[in-house]
Amino acid sequence: MVIEQPQSSNSDLTHMNYQEFAKLRVGSKTLDDATLDLGSLKKVDRALTDKNQIITAINNRDYAFMKNVSNFFYETSGIYGRLVRYLAYLYRYDWVLTPYVNSDTMKSDKVLNEFSKGLTYLDNFNAKLVFGDVALKVVKNGCYYGYIVDNGTRPVLQELPTEYCRARYFVNGKPLVEFDIKFFDDNFRDITQRMNVIKSFPKEFAQGYVAYKNGRLKTDSDDTRPWITLDPQYACKFSLNGSDMPILAAVIPAIIDLDEAQELDKKKMLQELLKIIIQKMPIDKNGELIFDIDEARDLHNNAVAMLSKAIGVDILTTFADIEVANLSDKNSTASKDDLQKVERAVYNEAGISQMLFATDGNLALEKSVANDEASMYNLLLQFERFMNDLLDINLNKNPKKLQLKATMLTTTIYNYKEIAKLYKEQATLGYSKMLPQIALGQSQSSILATAYFENEVLKLAELMVPLQSSNTMSGETPKAQTKGKETEKAAATTGQEKKVGRAEKPDDQKSEKTIQNKESMS
Repeated sequence: MVIEQPQSSNSDLTHMNYQEFAKLRVGSKTLDDATLDLGSLKKVDRALTDKNQIITAINNRDYAFMKNVSNFFYETSGIYGRLVRYLAYLYRYDWVLTPYVNSDTMKSDKVLNEFSKGLTYLDNFNAKLVFGDVALKVVKNGCYYGYIVDNGTRPVLQELPTEYCRARYFVNGKPLVEFDIKFFDDNFRDITQRMNVIKSFPKEFAQGYVAYKNGRLKTDSDDTRPWITLDPQYACKFSLNGSDMPILAAVIPAIIDLDEAQELDKKKMLQELLKIIIQKMPIDKNGELIFDIDEARDLHNNAVAMLSKAIGVDILTTFADIEVANLSDKNSTASKDDLQKVERAVYNEAGISQMLFATDGNLALEKSVANDEASMYNLLLQFERFMNDLLDINLNKNPKKLQLKATMLTTTIYNYKEIAKLYKEQATLGYSKMLPQIALGQSQSSILATAYFENEVLKLAELMVPLQSSNTMSGETPKAQTKGKETEKAAATTGQEKKVGRAEKPDDQKSEKTIQNKESMS
C-alpha cells in the first residue's frame, strides 16, 4: 500500500544545495561519505514459507517476492544461509594493478607517480570487503544496484533499492540503470527527514525529484511511475545469469520439504520412545468377567498412580485381546534413511556438492568446486570492469600515453595456495614477482612498502643471511658433493632412512580407494 505524502514546498526544493550529497546529518553531527542502510527484510509474512506460492512466484518471475523469501530463509535456514555465503565468499577478490605505457615519451618517475596514485585510490575503496558484500547481496537478492559516490580520493559504492530500480537497456555493454524517484515519498513520511536523505544522494537524484514534484519529469507513455535515467558512468548493476531472480531460489521448496520431513521424523522418534503397559483382566472358562467394572477401574488407577512419574509410559486396562499391527515393510532387506534422501535433494537443487559441508570422501569434490567457481566467474569479471570504471573516472585522463588497468585474480578459498605456487614458478622464468604474494592475500602497496622498509631502512638483506642450500650455494661442485655425501653418511649413522620414490600426495588429491586402503593398513 502506498501512502500519499505531503507535498514539499517549492522553496525547499528550489534552494536545495546539490553539493551536499554524501553528507548525512545524524543528530548533531554531519557525516561525510554517508550512505543509506536499506536493510534486508522489513516484515515476515506467512506467504514466505508457502511452498505453492513460492513455486508460483518462481514461475511468474516475481522478483520482489522472491527477494523477501530468500532473505527470510537466509536468516532462518542454516543450510540456505551457508549455501549463500559459500558462493558469495568463494572468491577472495584479489586484484592487481598494471600501468599500460602507450608512449615512449612517458618518464619512469611519471609512471611510478600515477601507479602510486592508482594503488592508493583502490586501497581506499577496500575492494575485497566491498565486493564480498556485493556478491552476498547478488546471491541473496538476485541483483545489486549501486551508484559511485566519488570525491576524487575515496570512492564509495552507495546501494540503491532493487524494488525501485530497473535496467532495460545497455550502453557500451553496461546496464543502463533507471530509478523510481518516488522512493523518497514512499519511504520517508517526514519532510525534514526526506530532504535530509535526498541530500545524502548524488545531485542527479535531487534534480530528478525536483522535476517530478514540479511536473517536469518526462517518462515513457506506458509508465505509471516516475523513472529517471541515471548516469551510466556512475550507476551500476551486478547480477548473475542475466536475471534478477535469486540464483538459489529453486532450493527453497526443497528446504521446506526437508523441514517437514524433519518434523515428521521427530514425531516418529517420540512415538518410538512411547511405551504402553497393557493390563488384561482375566475371565473364567465360561467367558465371564472375574472382576467387575469397579474393581477393574481401581486396578487401573493403582497402576496409573504407581507409574505417574515414569516418562513416556501409558497404561491400558482392557478385557479384550490386544494386537499391534506394524505397517512397515518387513520384506525390505535394505534400511533406507528417508531423511537423508530429502536432505540430498536440497543440495541437488543447489547444484553444490553436499560433501563441501559434511565431507565423508573426496570423489569428484574438486570438480564440484570448479563448477561453483565457474558459476561465479561472470560476477568476478563484472567486478573487474567496475574497478576499471573507477580508474577511468579520476585517473586515466590521458589513456593514449598511460592507462591504469585492474585485473581480478581467480584465487578462491580453495585454490589460492596452488595458484601462489604456480605464480612462484612463473617468477623463476622472469614473470611478475609480486603475483605470488598477491595470491596469498597481500596487496601490491603493502608488498612494495614492506620491501622498501626491510631492504632500505632495516637493511635486513645485510643482517639476515639465508641458509645455504643447493639453490643459493655457489658453483663449488666438490664441496657440494662432499657435503652431500657427509649428509648421507650422517643419516645412515643415526639410523635415518633416505626416502625414495614419488612424494606422497595430499589427502584432497587421493582417491577414495587409496584412503580406504591406507585406513585398513593402520
